[in-house]
Amino acid sequence: MAFALTALVIVVIPGPSVMFIVSRALAYGRRAAALTVIGNALGEYVQVIAVAFGIGLLAERAVALFTILKLIGAAYLVYLGVKTIRDRRSLGSMVDPALVSRADRRYLLQGFLVGVSNPKTVIFLAAILPEFVTRSAGRVPEQILLLGLVFSVIALVSDNVWGITAGTARSWFARSPKRLQLVGGLGGLAIIAIGVRLALTGRKD
Repeated sequence: MAFALTALVIVVIPGPSVMFIVSRALAYGRRAAALTVIGNALGEYVQVIAVAFGIGLLAERAVALFTILKLIGAAYLVYLGVKTIRDRRSLGSMVDPALVSRADRRYLLQGFLVGVSNPKTVIFLAAILPEFVTRSAGRVPEQILLLGLVFSVIALVSDNVWGITAGTARSWFARSPKRLQLVGGLGGLAIIAIGVRLALTGRKD
């Protein structure tokens, strides 16, 4: 319970993943946001597995490795932001059934890549999660995997609330092609801003 409450506080504070999900929802709708949330959760759980087997601690302590991970995530966000702006005039066609399956896979993959490279999650899982492990009870990796699952469930619920809320607001924009293009462009700019902010913030030591 103590870990769940701590995780909830960390999760509900908007970070790169939440802002990315909101931007996806505004640009492409609730379905895209939900798939992005699932992909993001899977990516974050890869970090949990890494922490369980000691890799996360290495990433948190090795400044060079942490910085590389952060910059890769930032560059990818900027790329997605630029792509969203370029695709803003075709947002209306995203509801075409022939495009849904291909788009679904793309949203899952994009969410996964953002989740697995999210430095906020790296810090939380590597520096805070192990503090809730009872080492005397043994099976430390299994405990971390279970706590990580609790974190993922909380993130799934919280991120979906963000996505659904933003996706609902998009419905109003969808009634007008010009409004939809506007929100697509703004969503792209927001993603670029997240990427730039991610690249310029964080540890400097």
